[in-house]
Formats: sequence, C-alpha cells, structure tokens
Amino acid sequence: MKADPSDQRRLLDLAALDAELARARHRRSTLPEQTAVEDAEKTVQGHRDAVVRARTSVSDLGREVAKLEQEVTQVRTREERDRGLMDSGSVSAKQMTDLAHELDTLARRRGVLEDEQLEVMERLDAAETDLAHEQAGLEAAETALADAVERRDGAIGDLDVLEERRGAERTTLAGQLPADLVGLYDQLRARTGTGAGELVGARCGACRLEMDRSELRDITAAAPDDVVRCEQCGAIVVRTGKGAGA
Repeated sequence: MKADPSDQRRLLDLAALDAELARARHRRSTLPEQTAVEDAEKTVQGHRDAVVRARTSVSDLGREVAKLEQEVTQVRTREERDRGLMDSGSVSAKQMTDLAHELDTLARRRGVLEDEQLEVMERLDAAETDLAHEQAGLEAAETALADAVERRDGAIGDLDVLEERRGAERTTLAGQLPADLVGLYDQLRARTGTGAGELVGARCGACRLEMDRSELRDITAAAPDDVVRCEQCGAIVVRTGKGAGA
C-alpha cells in the first residue's frame, strides 16, 4: 500500500486519540468512584438492617412492658377490691382470713411483676438507645453514599465529555485521511489493539520491541510513501525521521 508520508504521520495522531479513548473506556469500567459507591451502599444496607433489628427489639420490648403493666394493673385492682371487702365489715371471719391470704399472694405476685417490669423497661431503654445510635449511623452512611454517588457521577460526566470530544476529533481526522489507509489501520488496531506506531531508533512504537538490523534496513530503505509494517506486531510503522531510523 502507498500513502502520502504526511498522512502516515497523521496516523500517529489517530493512534493517540484511540489510546486516550481506550484509557477512558478502561477507567469507566474500573472507576474507583464506582467501587466507593458500592462499598457505601453495603454500609448503608448494613445500617438499615441494624435499624430494622433495633426497631423490632424496641417494639417487642414495648409490647412486653405494656403486657406487664396490664398484669400489674389487674393485680392492683384485685387488691383494691379485696381491701374494700375487708374494710366493708360485711364479710365473715373465714372470708377475712381468705382475703388476707389472697392479699399476701397478690402482693407477692405484684412484686414479681414489678421487678420483671423494671428489668424489661431497662432493656427497653437500652434498646431505644441502640436504635438512636443505629439511626444516626444510618444517616451518616446515607450522607456518605450521596457524596460517593456525586463523585462517581462527576467522574462519569468528565469521561462522557472527554469521549464525546475525542470521538468527534477522531471522526474528523479519520475523514481527512485516505479510506484505505484508515481501513488498514482500524483492521490492525482491532486485531492487536494498536494500529500504528512511530519508529524511534530501532524500536517500534506500537509493540515497543527492538527491530533486528535486517528489518530496520528494509524499513528505512523503503520509499517514503510505502506503508511499512512491523514484522513482530503487524502495526503500521510510521517513519518520522527520529533517531537511528532516519
């Protein structure tokens, strides 16, 4: 293939744009900002689960306290009724004895219930403190997640702008070069990742490998408009006159 040397040199500009676009695509697929968002989402979910557990504990203990309060109220009501009967003077001596025994039993029962109620209320206080702590942690985690999402979206936005600009530049540049030259370059780039590289000294700019003397002699002896390729990577070797390859 033949191509004007100036067009061949402009392939290096095309290769530079393609390399920048490839780096942008790689960065998009490996964004540390995306990893930060995923980590923050896991943290938020962990706090949400902890809040649910804490709320469930508070709810269960609250129901237990209410149940004990109801039982204590029932015992007190029974005590008041028995005392009322004893104070009324309308019961027999045997009934007085039975009522006194029942009041002793009720007092012991109320004491047990009140002790249990106090213990559950202490647990409820601790659970409510834990819930407040977990809610504060969740709020902080959600704020951190929002910040991480903002940074991630900003990074993606920067990549969008870069890819749009460089993509437009590539389209313009490729349209200014011979179609067959660009076609060969794109074919080689699709195969190896790099379609063209500058010859600097005896090194191919595409694969970064040194050429042997025979290959270097053939390339430097080729006509300026000959499109020459590296024997090792197949990329177009662009001669710019630098170093030993001049």
